Amino acid sequence: MTATIIDGKAFAAKVRGEVAKHVARLKEEHGITPGLAVVLVGEDPASEVYVRSKGKSTVEAGMNSYEHKLPADTSEAELLALIGRLNADPAVNGILVQLPLPKHLNSDLVINAIEPAKDVDGFHISNVGLLGTGQKAMVPCTPLGCLMMLRDHHGSLAGMEAVVVGRSNIVGKPMAQLLLGDSCTVTIAHSRTKDLGAVCRRADILVAAVGRPEMVPGDWVKPGATVIDVGINRIERGGKTVLVGDVDYDSAVKVAGAITPVPGGVGPMTIACLLANTVTAACRAHGLAEPEGLTA
Repeated sequence: MTATIIDGKAFAAKVRGEVAKHVARLKEEHGITPGLAVVLVGEDPASEVYVRSKGKSTVEAGMNSYEHKLPADTSEAELLALIGRLNADPAVNGILVQLPLPKHLNSDLVINAIEPAKDVDGFHISNVGLLGTGQKAMVPCTPLGCLMMLRDHHGSLAGMEAVVVGRSNIVGKPMAQLLLGDSCTVTIAHSRTKDLGAVCRRADILVAAVGRPEMVPGDWVKPGATVIDVGINRIERGGKTVLVGDVDYDSAVKVAGAITPVPGGVGPMTIACLLANTVTAACRAHGLAEPEGLTA
């Protein structure tokens, strides 16, 4: 058996296309142009690349992009004041503060200062609580992207057994909540789970989001299972730096029914879902119907 490859790059392009259509409709029918504000504090090179990519994708989708680059020594009060202005700005529908922040800034305090309705990262404690209780929330982008790909591949997920390896607030926990919302039977496992391999082998859907390179070997995968590999790890191999996931792809691809590659799987969906969340936030702000297929 060789698994079907779930092409996240192609699916993300499709999602961005749908976002652009909704943006065009909002402009034409309601005179609304959604706006996304991204705040970057300091000069972390990886963060700068992400911010540029987000800004470019936002503009390509027909939305307004507002980038705020602040020096690394920006005080907490200054950053909170900027967030307060963005919260009050009707042209801004989504606010994203790029993480990690410099160590002197309290990330939880900063994230929870964002208006929950504009929290397109889905990290605000109110959105976490709403998602956990099955209510309408802004959903974190990476888990939302995983859910979209699973729905596209399977249709209904009802009754499937899902195992999420990883318990982070950013991916593992919200992923489990989303799968529960689609009527899966869900287990959250992690690096300290007893006989982790046996737990993984039960899964019809196996989501690896633990942050350890190639931790999940092929013999942990149930034959025919769908494997969603969220991990992005840089390792040295053959004298080169290469990207690998949390799953040993070469062995898992021979067992799984479908699998996301790394790179080119989950990664491209994160920015696509950030754009989708911004459109959703704009629709909610104006009391308009939310875009079908772009929400949880």
